[in-house]
Amino acid sequence: MNTETQTCIIIPCYNEEKKFPLKYYYSFLDKSSNVILCFVNDGSSDKTLTLLENLKTKYPDKVSVVTYTKNVGKAEAVRKGIQYCNENYNHTYIGYLDADLSSSIQECVNLRSFLDDQISFAFGSRILIVGSTIQRSRFRHFTGRVIATLISNILKLKVYDTQCGCKLFKAELAKYVFKDPFISKWLFDVETFFRIMTLYGRKRAIDKMIEVPLKRWVDEGDSKVKPTYFFKIWSDLYKIHKAYKNID
Repeated sequence: MNTETQTCIIIPCYNEEKKFPLKYYYSFLDKSSNVILCFVNDGSSDKTLTLLENLKTKYPDKVSVVTYTKNVGKAEAVRKGIQYCNENYNHTYIGYLDADLSSSIQECVNLRSFLDDQISFAFGSRILIVGSTIQRSRFRHFTGRVIATLISNILKLKVYDTQCGCKLFKAELAKYVFKDPFISKWLFDVETFFRIMTLYGRKRAIDKMIEVPLKRWVDEGDSKVKPTYFFKIWSDLYKIHKAYKNID
């Protein structure tokens, strides 16, 4: 199968049954064209797979489902989803989004308007500006800012928000970025930036990407990241930094 489509959006899913915003998916799929939603069931133990299969049955030309019996983590789920789409669809753009739709599918798809002959990577940013709705708990906001500042210093890039789960790539760039497994299950976004800088060089990479303030991002809570992982973040960041420290 090599179906023609413009955009593929990967949506990793792990035990999403209770908070899966089904009506919003229906609304988008009823109106959309030239967009494939590729759901990756990452070893869910609830009825997530049944929910996804039902969605695929209702929209067979707009929904794909990839499933794993064991949990492989968000990084690998996204990577495998992108590889699946690369093998099965002839697309121009490909990205990923969180299943709870903290930011909307349409806003992710709209990042296409920022991709052109020069820009190959557009990513959403949770910056609270006039006209936007950005809702996060104070704890997540402040811990997120500490981590984001550290990441920005490690990358040596003036990036406000590397970790927002709303990103879109030109297909050819995504093939390179998602070719190999990532070091970290959750901080793979950081490695994404490093891989782009490895490909283009630091200076040219800056001209290949754009950070786009989101119009809406609402924290739905119940993060899949275990609290103990915050202690592992520093280890993962060290490993990532060490692996890519020679980028010019």
